[in-house]
Amino acid sequence: MRKFTNAILFLFIFTACNIFAQSAEEQKAWMDYMTPGSVHEMLAQSNGTWIGENTFWMAPGAPPITTTSEASNSMIMGGRYQQGLHVGDMMGMPFEGMSLIGYDNAKKQIQSIWIDNFGTGMMYLTGTWDESSQTVTMTGTSVDPSTGKDVKVREIFSILSPTSQLLEMFMEKDGTEFKTMEIKYTKK
Repeated sequence: MRKFTNAILFLFIFTACNIFAQSAEEQKAWMDYMTPGSVHEMLAQSNGTWIGENTFWMAPGAPPITTTSEASNSMIMGGRYQQGLHVGDMMGMPFEGMSLIGYDNAKKQIQSIWIDNFGTGMMYLTGTWDESSQTVTMTGTSVDPSTGKDVKVREIFSILSPTSQLLEMFMEKDGTEFKTMEIKYTKK
């Protein structure tokens, strides 16, 4: 136990020395990296409860499946990230999902992670915020459970008004992109 305590103490002292040994420029860069900015404020505008009118397409040309859902968004960790909790039903089964969205000040990109009870993997997307169109466009991959391989995903999130938003998702199948989901959000 004493060796473990000494190791932890050494690690703490080593880390503290490295932090304090930074140059003024490195300290400023770190402060800029950790300080929420205008994109974080944009994300915070989506805080609250939203009702979703959902449309899904399981394959190109397939008939749409429609459902409703509810999303509750809140900024966490001092306004650095937005957590979304989503509930509803799909194909007669209860559905729940969680999103975590943030803006990396150093990379200048939005990052998103999505998980839900209809799978065991995580979808990771990155993208940019376009102030002029009030749109976030992100790309990444998700797994195709039937093959176990990654498929390309593109997501467009548009702020239509303070009480109305639109989320569109596209995936590739056999090299062709098709729309898989559209959610029209209305603030509750």
